[in-house]
Amino acid sequence: MKTKKKVGTLMHDYDVIVIGGGQAGLSIGYYLQQRGHRFVILEKSERVGTSWRERYDSLVLFTPRSFNDLPGLPFPGQRSGLPDKNEVAHYLELYAHHFQLPIELGVEVIRLEETDSPGSPGFRVHTQERILLARSVVIATGPFHEPYWPDLHKNADKDVVQWHTATYRNEQQLSDGPVLVVGGGNSGVQIAIELTGKHPVFLSMGQSRTFLPLTILGKTIFTYMRKLGILTAPVSSWLGKLYHSLPDPIFGYRKELQKLLRTGKLTLSSRTVSLSGHVATFADGRTATVSNIIWATGYRLRYKWVEVPGILDDQGRPVHNRGISPTPGIFFLGLPWQYNRQSALLGGAGHDAHFLVNEITDLLRS
Repeated sequence: MKTKKKVGTLMHDYDVIVIGGGQAGLSIGYYLQQRGHRFVILEKSERVGTSWRERYDSLVLFTPRSFNDLPGLPFPGQRSGLPDKNEVAHYLELYAHHFQLPIELGVEVIRLEETDSPGSPGFRVHTQERILLARSVVIATGPFHEPYWPDLHKNADKDVVQWHTATYRNEQQLSDGPVLVVGGGNSGVQIAIELTGKHPVFLSMGQSRTFLPLTILGKTIFTYMRKLGILTAPVSSWLGKLYHSLPDPIFGYRKELQKLLRTGKLTLSSRTVSLSGHVATFADGRTATVSNIIWATGYRLRYKWVEVPGILDDQGRPVHNRGISPTPGIFFLGLPWQYNRQSALLGGAGHDAHFLVNEITDLLRS
């Protein structure tokens, strides 16, 4: 039987409810446990790490294992090597088990609202089965909410096979013939290069990207980025603002891409501006006839279940300062550039979580 904590006239199930059981939720769970807070992590998937398992089969991180540690438990394996998606999923599951974190799986939050008791501040977290009460809530659902499909995808013929990277798994999902990959981020480049083994590929990049090597003089490039302060510079600093204003670089693949361009197996195209049947038209006026399209166009944030006024802007994006929302007791965690560049990396979640747990502890003590 649960022991409820009484605050004023309102009974609270928990000091803190964490919504989301990915790397961000697990990281702050570690620190909440260290501080002795009464908390629970709610994860809508039936298994820890599901969001990683469901990504495309060949996904390999560009950060080595030594840069992917969550607090208190090193990422297993050869430290300078690059882990694949299944290793990440296994590590997250191992992490939750190792620290015996209180996670409830298969629980989706459908509404978050403030309590209506002026003398007893807190929040109601509604799930399909029950309502939970907490003095504080951490929204750790990450940035990958709703796959973004540009409207022009509707203009392709029905027999053109189309996937978003959110549901694309491997080449077997495609038909014969050329493939158009729209989106020049790390995932788009990785998938485009992979598919050149069996398909002519057009890689449509909306903006120019910088290609950086994975290693320099035998050391991972992230070692140098950390020493130069690029990873840790706050987004409010001049260095952080500069780096944040630039498109994310592509890590690795430069040599492979150059070779494929020379042999004609891959064609680099500008932004895709229109589709008609099987024909894609690019910003420079060139066209390509394709049988398959993979949309590596990212995601859009969706917080429709959040009914706390003032913590989302008019575009539905979180309003926060380093994860602290304008409403006392509501925090965000796991957002890109939440504080600096490493906020978006697997191993960066712990740094932001450590900062927030101090804020949460002060709030609860008050």
